[in-house]
This record gives sequence, structure tokens and C-alpha cells, in this order.
Amino acid sequence: MTLFGDEDPTLRTQEAARIAPPRRVIIGWVAIGLAVVLALVLALVPAPFVIEQPGPVYNTLGTDQQVGAKEGGDAKELISISGQKTYPTSGSLDLLTVSVVGNPEQRPSWMEIAGAWFQPSKAVLPLESVFPPGTTTEQSNAENAALMVDSQQDAIAAALNELGYTFPENVAVKQLIKGTPAADVLKVGDEITSVNGTKIASVDELRSAVKQNGTTKPAELGIVRDGAATTVSITPTESQGQVVLGIGAGMDYTFPFDVKIQLNDVGGPSAGQMFALGIIDKLTPGSLNGGKRIAGTGTIDNTGQIGPIGGIRQKMYAARDDGKADYFLAPASNCDEVTGHIPAGLRVFAVKTLDDSLKVLKAVEDGSSTSGLATCPAR
Repeated sequence: MTLFGDEDPTLRTQEAARIAPPRRVIIGWVAIGLAVVLALVLALVPAPFVIEQPGPVYNTLGTDQQVGAKEGGDAKELISISGQKTYPTSGSLDLLTVSVVGNPEQRPSWMEIAGAWFQPSKAVLPLESVFPPGTTTEQSNAENAALMVDSQQDAIAAALNELGYTFPENVAVKQLIKGTPAADVLKVGDEITSVNGTKIASVDELRSAVKQNGTTKPAELGIVRDGAATTVSITPTESQGQVVLGIGAGMDYTFPFDVKIQLNDVGGPSAGQMFALGIIDKLTPGSLNGGKRIAGTGTIDNTGQIGPIGGIRQKMYAARDDGKADYFLAPASNCDEVTGHIPAGLRVFAVKTLDDSLKVLKAVEDGSSTSGLATCPAR
């Protein structure tokens, strides 16, 4: 009988080698395990980001169904005008949207975020930059819906002003902020006609006048309340780096005929410019765009000033890929985001006013040179 202590050591070493796996095998299995855990984290753990990507495209000269969709029996004109002569149109004046993947209640996974990083048509943004802390998806949707309604009214006003129509348009108090200088002086519904004796015709003009007044002295506001004109004094205050009165201001219009814009499930103010151009095209003979496909974006006020918007890079890809557009009208104030990111085959013009946009369309329509028009350079 052989005792344990008398075994040949060489035999024990060989036996142990047969039983214990090599170190590289252990390391391999550990690596596989870590990879599985990482994959699960990427796939399942929500990230504090959202993804912006190109959204549906709509032709303001067509129906309320997105470009490329099969026309349904319930399709309606996106812009309809009654009580005034209209004219046939051709081509397209496309408005563009951005789709956001993720919200406070359902954030995208790290795997989705990682995939979006490598696609130039998408952008990864911090969750709080799209949904401020304490804001629910429902609240954000309601706010964007209200902005859409206001932008449609401003677009109608801008178009009709461009065409020479006259109608009542007033800057009005829509909301009072508690604890601010205006809360005890103004009332919802008051019309604001002037600041320090200078007449104002738009919300932007009101903001500029209040900013110029500053926070060290009272601003003299001309107002109309219940049909009676008067003057009130309010010292503006500073909020988040801005000089403000402490009101939510908006425009009230009484249009000379009915212009209806129907576009469901799209929010925000960025379609204003294209709404205005679509209205002008329908109210004037011929085609503003020469029958070509033109896309664009930008807020607009009743005086025709075009302002910046978000998601412009995603909108350029939507214009080219879904709308098949060759030309793009971009707010000049967005050019810093546009330059160096223009998709191949798309020419981008920088516009500040509705008149700028109409000059671009005129050049495209009659085939004249566009070399003298402002652009966002491709770099």
C-alpha cells in the first residue's frame, strides 16, 4: 500500500495540472463575464441623456400628412384660406421637425446613446437641457403645443403684413408672474402700446425696449385697458440674466379673412417661417419656389423677423433625405451650428427676415444667380 506522504511529487503535479484550468482560460472567462455585465448595463441601465434625430417633414403647400406617407382619405390642407382669392401652387415649401428619443419617465439606454454618438444626423443632449428639472413630459408637450399655436398666428400676421394687408395687432399681457413688479400694476388682457414714449408693434420690440430701460429706473408703459388708454410706471427687474417686467407677453390679432393651419402632434415655434411662406405662395399668382423643393426652419414674429431654433443639424438631414430638397432656408443666427455640418448636396441660405427668404425664392424661381445671397458656408 502506498501512503499519501510517499506519493511521487511529479505525479501529483501532473494530476493537479489536469484538474486546474490554465490561467489564460480563467482570464478569458472573466473577460467574457465582464463583457456580459457591460452589455447588460448598456442595454438596460437608463442614461441621463436624450437623443435628437430627424423627425417628419411636412409640405406647407400640401396636406397635413408627412412627406412620403401614403395619402389617406382624411388628409386635409395644411394651410387653408377662406374669404380671399387663392392660387395654385407647385413644388414644396417643407417645414421640418425633430424627434426626441427619451423623456424623464423613459430614458434611452447607454447602448442607444453610444449608437447615436456615431451618427451625424443625431445629437445626444443632457436630459435637463430638453426637460428642465421638475418638468414632466406632459407639461413639456403642453408648452410646445402653446408655442405652436402662437407661432401660427405670428406667421399669418407676418405673411399678411408682407402682402400689405392692414389689421389690428396688439402686444398683450397674457400672464402675470407673482412677486414681480408688474403683478400689482398690470392685468391679463392689457394692451401695451409703448415704452417710454416709443411705440411697439411686437413682443421682440417690447423686450428690446425693456432691456434698454434697464433695472435702475421705472419704465413708462402706455397701455389700453378696457378700451381706455393710460400710462403706468414699472421698474423692471433682472431674472436669469435678463431684464424683465414679470409678464408673459403675446400678440392679439384680428385678421381680415380666415387662415387656418392644421398640423397635429407637432409642437414648438420653429415652423413659423415656412408657414408664412406657404401662406404668401397661396395668396399670390405663380409659384414662389419655381416648382422646386425647398425646405427651411426658423421662428418668425409679426414684423417678419426670423429667429433661431433648435435641432437644425437634424432638420438639414431631414430636408435632404426625406424632403429631397436642394435648398434650405436657415436662420442666420443658427449659422454657427450649421457651418461644417451641412449634408452633401444641400445648399443653405442664411436669412434674417421674411424679405431675405423671398429674395432666395425669387432667385431660385427665375433661375438667376444666388451668388450674392447670404449663406451658411460649408467650410
